[in-house]
Amino acid sequence: MAIGFVRPARPGDAAEIARIQLGTWRSAYRRMFPAHVLANLDEGYLARGWSEAIEQPPTAKHRVLIAVEQSETETQIIGFAAAGPADEQALAPEEPPLPETVAAVTDLLIEPRWGRRGHGSRLLSAAVAHWRDDGFTHAVAWAYEQDKVMQKFLGSAGWAPDGAGRALDVDDMLVPQLRLHVALDAE
Repeated sequence: MAIGFVRPARPGDAAEIARIQLGTWRSAYRRMFPAHVLANLDEGYLARGWSEAIEQPPTAKHRVLIAVEQSETETQIIGFAAAGPADEQALAPEEPPLPETVAAVTDLLIEPRWGRRGHGSRLLSAAVAHWRDDGFTHAVAWAYEQDKVMQKFLGSAGWAPDGAGRALDVDDMLVPQLRLHVALDAE
């Protein structure tokens, strides 16, 4: 029998997080982004960024969490979430800063082959517990307009679009996003 759990990322996890990120993007976003953009992503570069995020977060409220699948014979990292206080990356164009009580998800990915097993829900639940401990009252996350899976997942957890939108310029191609939000009511 397999057991799924969430734990804080450790420095040695950076390469696995980068592998998951790259593989998931190449699978889930292959119809959203030009093929050469996804093909040219560098796993080593991503790993260095994750290593820095884990070892030197900007604040104590910035966290990287990983989802783990453990069986009798092996333990695998199969997803991750990164979040912290809402900063300029959480904003729509020309939007004023969000209140200090707003957390922002920067990444939330589960390898597609491990989807629909509760790992994303465990990651999100662990993040929410940390946000509440840190005094956040609301959270936001950007989702690609074409990423109906992420929108449905967040929607099932009570998140809803807040009306903000933006488009990322990816190699002269605009990729629209919408922002979702949730109130972190006490349990």
